[in-house]
Amino acid sequence: MIKEPSRQTLRQHYRHYRQNLSKTEQKRASENIIDIALKSKVFLGTQKIACYLANDGELDLMPLILALWQLNINTYLPVLHPFSKGHLLFIQYTETTQMTSNRFGIQEPLLNIEKVIKPEELDCLLIPLVSFDKQGNRLGMGGGFYDRTLEPVITKGIIERPQLIGVAHEGQMSEELPSQGWDIPMQAILTPERLLTTKSIK
Repeated sequence: MIKEPSRQTLRQHYRHYRQNLSKTEQKRASENIIDIALKSKVFLGTQKIACYLANDGELDLMPLILALWQLNINTYLPVLHPFSKGHLLFIQYTETTQMTSNRFGIQEPLLNIEKVIKPEELDCLLIPLVSFDKQGNRLGMGGGFYDRTLEPVITKGIIERPQLIGVAHEGQMSEELPSQGWDIPMQAILTPERLLTTKSIK
């Protein structure tokens, strides 16, 4: 019997893949994703979208964020929760937002309670991932930040908002990912080539 690769083995493989994409490939991917995203029905009527700032070879969303600003769509970024370990807050991100580096060396907005939004008040979350499959399973970096933060929202039965959209390069797709009980599946996957709908987008 062929042993299935572990989550850690898969994580190492796909992190290596995205880290080794050339600057030209990364730039093309970040530009292509703008048209894919803005032409999809996921974004129709959205006014509050959580994004992320790329790290570790993740697909860069900054060009998309700039496009969203041009459309007067509010954007938000994840911030490590200062008191609840392993959780995230979402803070509005604008051209004038003051930034700082968190303990992982990732830029995030300075904590401003007035700019915090509840996850269920967002229309859409664009979530980075290491790998994905057609069923919407997501393999992240292993910290569980998004799963812990979104679990109460899912438990409440708030399924229409926010839409959970994973973001990755097409080459990060797996045939089938092993999943854990706490893993929250994505409703769609956004790549530079397409929007793969995994569950009904309402």
